[in-house]
This record gives sequence, C-alpha cells and structure tokens, in this order.
Amino acid sequence: MNQHMPQSTMPDAPTSPFEDAQQDTLPVTLLHSVAVRKRPKPGERRVQILQTLAAMLEQPAGERVTTAALAGRLQVSEAALYRHFASKAQMFEGLIDFIEQSVFTLANQIVEREQSQDATTGARQSARIIAMLVQFAEKNPGMARVMVGDALVFENERLQQRMNQFFDKIEATLKQCLRAGASPASLTPTVDAQVCASVLTAYAVGRLQRFVRSGFKRLPSEHLDASLASMLG
Repeated sequence: MNQHMPQSTMPDAPTSPFEDAQQDTLPVTLLHSVAVRKRPKPGERRVQILQTLAAMLEQPAGERVTTAALAGRLQVSEAALYRHFASKAQMFEGLIDFIEQSVFTLANQIVEREQSQDATTGARQSARIIAMLVQFAEKNPGMARVMVGDALVFENERLQQRMNQFFDKIEATLKQCLRAGASPASLTPTVDAQVCASVLTAYAVGRLQRFVRSGFKRLPSEHLDASLASMLG
C-alpha cells in the first residue's frame, strides 16, 4: 500500500497533484481486507468468496471463472456458495459494489479537500481522480478485468451496464470539477469541461484495457503525470 507517488509535470502546480492527499486517496484492495480463517465468523465467508473470486480473476490467462472452480479453491461445495449469493452474477455485483464504493469515496475526498476554486483547481482535482482510478486498478488486477468488462463477457448483461454507468459517473464527476474550475476567459466553459472530461475518461479506460490485455504487464500508471500534463496543460 505504500506505493511511491509520481512527481507531477503539470504546469502551474508547484507540488505533485498527489501530495497532501496520500492518506485519503491511496487505492484500496479487497484481497487483504479480512483475515482468512478456517472457520470464518458470520459474514466473513461472503467476503472470502469475493476475495477468492477477485484473486482468480488476476490470472493473466483470463479464463472464465466457474462456480465449481471457485468452490474448489475455497474447499467448499457449490451449494455452500449459494447460501451466501443467489447466483454468480450476484458475486460479480459484490465486486462492482466494492469498486464503486472505493473509487467514489476517494473521488469525493479529493473534491472535498480543496474548497477554493480557480483556473487550476479543476485540473488538479481531475488529475488526482484519474491517478487514483488507474492506481486502484493497478493494485487490484482482478477488479481491472471487471472494470473493462473482460471478466463479464459471458455473464449477465446488467453487469456490463453497471460498469458503463460507473465510467459515465466518473466522466460526470470530472466534468463537474473542470466546470467549477474553468477559466473566466473561456467562452464555452461547459463544452470545454465536457470535452476534457470525455478525453480523460477515455484515457483511463484505454489504460485499463491495455493493462488487462497485456496480462497485467503494461502498468496503467506508466508515464501518468506526463500524460495528464498533456491533456490538462
């Protein structure tokens, strides 16, 4: 969790956009959130199922995870899985819930940290949100496969719809940041904010897709600051 934060190359920013925000914007992981027990306490088995599913999704081969394989990894019966989840789709929904809660909690913290609004505030907030998003995926490779839909190809369609809505919400959050911090000289601040938010979101999605398709070898944070400076400068 003590990942080194890259130094910013963004203009007009004397310090990194990640400084002063490390404690409340560090990516979180699901895999170590609950200690594994031979006899889990009530409620812990559900978390262990999600932990194991996320770990299985981290295999670069990208094979579809079956409930039989998941049960085998946990050394329980498939029936035991269904005592905690009505279906495999519900298990994936549990992972998506974790992604949404983690990312948007951190995004809200980033926005709330800086109350003053000027021409650079929106760019700083947007840079931090994108950095947090790609670092979350980097820390959680299995989640990255869910986020880009790779793990959802043969699953219920509503799961992919939820991830589409997730990125729509990311784009809306960025647009709000950029619109609030728009330069007074801009004649079309709303349009400018929408275009920039769309570009930033597409960049994040593309980096996550490359991360997954490379078998997790091409890190999404590669040249992150230089890329953000290019888009937000």
